[in-house]
Amino acid sequence: VEAVHLIADGKAPRIPQPKEGATYEGIQKKENAEISWDQPAAALHNWIRGHDKVPGAWTTINGQVVTFYGSSLLDASVPAGQELAIKGASRPGLVTKNGLVVFGNDGKMVLVRNLQFEDGKMIPASKYFSADETTALELTEEERKIAEDIR
Repeated sequence: VEAVHLIADGKAPRIPQPKEGATYEGIQKKENAEISWDQPAAALHNWIRGHDKVPGAWTTINGQVVTFYGSSLLDASVPAGQELAIKGASRPGLVTKNGLVVFGNDGKMVLVRNLQFEDGKMIPASKYFSADETTALELTEEERKIAEDIR
């Protein structure tokens, strides 16, 4: 009641808020979103999901910054997949048909569905090793005629 009366009378103390820590802007920086691999799987999942979409939790794979999106905890046996070395991780990840499986320091797993590279290209994590493959477009005879008419 006393505080309400002080405010009503215009006599309440005014303490300016310090500038440091006064906003969430500081934690929204990309450099603050690097994944620390020495954590249990639940903490890794929370970190990745907590930074999904902006700024995106990231790590270094093959010398390139890769951002992780769309994680979920995986409670199953270790799936078959191709190993992927991740800087700082105690155990390599696995590129599986469902995505990239990464391991916490407790041995439990997190499934990451999408990866984004430094150039902005985003791919399903399951396609990591086939991301560089390109296929040539083959046109039928009719399509070649249409293409020539358009030219």
